[in-house]
Amino acid sequence: MNPIAANDALVLVDVQIDFCPGGALAVPDGDAVVPLCNALARRFGTVVTTQDFHPAGHVSFASTHGQEPFSEMVVEYGTQVLWPDHCVAGTRGAEFHPDLDLNLVQAILRKGFRAEIDSYSGFVEADQQTSTGLAAYLRERGVRRIFVAGLALDFCVAWTALDARAAGFEVVVLEDACRAIDLGGSVQKARADFDTVGIVVARTRDIQQR
Repeated sequence: MNPIAANDALVLVDVQIDFCPGGALAVPDGDAVVPLCNALARRFGTVVTTQDFHPAGHVSFASTHGQEPFSEMVVEYGTQVLWPDHCVAGTRGAEFHPDLDLNLVQAILRKGFRAEIDSYSGFVEADQQTSTGLAAYLRERGVRRIFVAGLALDFCVAWTALDARAAGFEVVVLEDACRAIDLGGSVQKARADFDTVGIVVARTRDIQQR
């Protein structure tokens, strides 16, 4: 793998309290990614983080529909997994993990803030049509290759990586700086999708500083 270059960017996905142990939608061992994310951020000239940021009564919440968490239903833009209420705007759970060094981050992109549509990806909302503007921001910074880390590997990391690839960026997923939910074979599916579109899966030790 080529060393980190000036036109590479790091995208940290949803390293938030509700996705870490004790949170409303905790990813197993989720807080283990924090020191790795901080170490990575010191090595990149462009660092962006996404932030899940839902209003109360969001379409993705099981409680909104009187359903059980982790069930599914069809909504206007397709099949939606129904989650426990999480990352509600203004709550502690929506905040970043307290040990994540935000001084290393140049831009924070909030997603999932529209009540009627979910947004796993940092690039395109769940209707696969509504852009978040992140691709344009990165292009303005001259970015060509994106390294992705954070939570959760098989949902928000995977969708972010796949949409970045669809937008024309080279993409590397740093698997040891991610943790997964693994719901119904979702990890296996994510890995297969990465292979299909040419996303590189690597570990932090595989990347070198130029």
